[in-house]
This record gives sequence, C-alpha cells and structure tokens, in this order.
Amino acid sequence: MNITTALRKCGKGLPGLVLILAILQSHGVFAQSLDIPTSKWGISFGNSKDFTGLRFNFRDSRVSRVTGINVTLWNPRKDNKDSVIKGISLGLIPGGGKMTGLQLGLLGPGAEESMTGVNIGLIGAGSGEDMTGINIGGLGVGAGGDVTGLNLGGIGAGAGKNLAGITIGGLGAGAGKNVTGLTIGGLGAGAGDNLTGIGIGGLGIGAGKNMTGLFVGGLGIGAGGVVKGVMIGGIGAGAGEKLIGLVVGGIGAGAPEVTGVSICGIGTGGVRLKGAFFAIGMVKLENGGRLSGLAASSLNYLKGTVSGLSIGIVNYAWTVGKGLQIGIVNIIRDNPKGLKVLPVFNKRF
Repeated sequence: MNITTALRKCGKGLPGLVLILAILQSHGVFAQSLDIPTSKWGISFGNSKDFTGLRFNFRDSRVSRVTGINVTLWNPRKDNKDSVIKGISLGLIPGGGKMTGLQLGLLGPGAEESMTGVNIGLIGAGSGEDMTGINIGGLGVGAGGDVTGLNLGGIGAGAGKNLAGITIGGLGAGAGKNVTGLTIGGLGAGAGDNLTGIGIGGLGIGAGKNMTGLFVGGLGIGAGGVVKGVMIGGIGAGAGEKLIGLVVGGIGAGAPEVTGVSICGIGTGGVRLKGAFFAIGMVKLENGGRLSGLAASSLNYLKGTVSGLSIGIVNYAWTVGKGLQIGIVNIIRDNPKGLKVLPVFNKRF
C-alpha cells in the first residue's frame, strides 16, 4: 500500500492519524514522511528530519531539528540524541536531544541533554544534563546536571549537580552539589555540598558542607561544616564546625564553635561559645573551652574559661575571667580555698 492509498483509507480522526504514522514508520525504516506543502515547512506526517510547522510522528529517529509543534506518540529512539526541538512537544513520552519551549507528556517528557521552558509530565520529567524553567512531575522531577526554576515533584525533585529556585518534593528534595532558593521536602531536603536559602524538611534537612539561611527540620538540622542563619529543629541542630545565628532545638544543639543565640530544651554546648545560651537542662562547655556571654540553665557545666554571666541552679566553671556566677550553688575550681564554692554568687578572687 502506498502513502496516498493509506491516506484515503484511513479516514479522519485520531485512529486514522495513528494508522498513517504507523504506515509511514513501517516504510523505509523510519525514513519517510508526508510533508505539505514542502519538505521543510508546513504540516508533516512521519519522521521528517528538519522541519518547521506542525509535525506528527509515531517515534522520532535520527531527527536533526524541529521548530513548531511536534507531536510524537512514543519516546525517541536512541539514535535521536542529537536532535534539537524548539516550540511545543506533545505526546506520551516526547523527547529529543535539546528541547526548548513547552514539553508536555502524558507519561513525561525527557531530553538526552537539556530541557528549557515549561516541562510537565503526569509521571515525571527529566533530562540527562540540565533542566531550566517550570518543571513539574506527578511523581518526580530530576536531571543529571543542574535543575533551575520552579521544580515540583509529587514524590521528589533532585539534581545530580545543582538545584536552584523553588523546589518542592512530596518526600524529598536534594542535589549532589549545591541547593539554592526555597527547598521543601516532605521527609527531608539536602545537598551534597552547600545549601543556601530557605530549607524545610518534614524530618530533617542537611548538607555535606555548609548551610546559610533559614532552616526548619521536623527532627533536626545538620551540616558537616558551618550552619549560619536561623535554625529550628524539632530535636536539635548541629554542625561539624560552627553554628552561627539563632538556634532553637527541642532537645539540643551543638558544634565545636557556636556564635549567637541558642535556645534548647535539654542542652546546648560546644568548645567555643560566644553569645547567649539558654537550656532547661544544661549548658555545657567542653574541656579547655571558652564561653563569652551568657549561660542560663539548670546546670551550667563549663569546663573552661568563662567571661560573662552564668545563671543557674548550679554553676560550675574551671575559671572565670571578667564574669559572674549567680545561682544556688556556684563553683569556680581555681578560686582560693574557701571561695571555690559559694551560695548566691561567685566570681574570681
């Protein structure tokens, strides 16, 4: 059956169009197309290679460039990774090498290299390298490289490299390198390197290196390096190097160095503390450390040098520089005999 005969027999409507495309695909190993009025522009049925206009194809193969509206019924073949698609891509699994414009797939659009524009899939949307724009996937959104823009995934959203913009994942959101912007994960959010902006994790939020901004974790917040900004953790917050700013922890917060205001239910502490530290249970200064500022808790257990004010039921310090202890029992270990333990207040004598 030739193409002209097929057109006459197919009739109108979607079933006819599908049959036309299937016939075209079966002739000449995906090479034929019916193009009106020319092979370069207009309306195309089949696997046209370089076309501008309205194009219908069953499955793209070895396409060079399509500009306009590209409707495909199935995902491209592996030999289509160098194609450039610009305009509107529609279908079950529309795809290409580089895709720019509106990509809308009933299952999901996918690009071998990059997608730029509005990328929406009922199940998901993804790219082998970068995605930029409005990226929405019923289950997830992701790319092997960078994802930038408004990124919404029913289960999750992620990037192999950097994630930037407004990102919301039903379960989680994260990137292998840096995360920047507003990031929300139903269970958690995280970055392999740095996290900057506003981060909210149902259970927790963290980064392998540094975090800067406002962070809220249902259970906790943590980073391997420095956390700076406002940190609110249901259980607590911690850092491998420094906590800087306002820290609120349901149970505790700590880092080798803490600067700012720390408010915790059970305890807070570190080696170098500078600022104001409040806890129902204990403020703890590690061996040989230094506290500059205010410590207020039931037990201020400061195994180092204190410069400032210590208020508690029991105050203990190795040594007090320019400072004062106020409480029921006040202990300064290196004071002279008879002045090591005093009620009401104690200071260096």
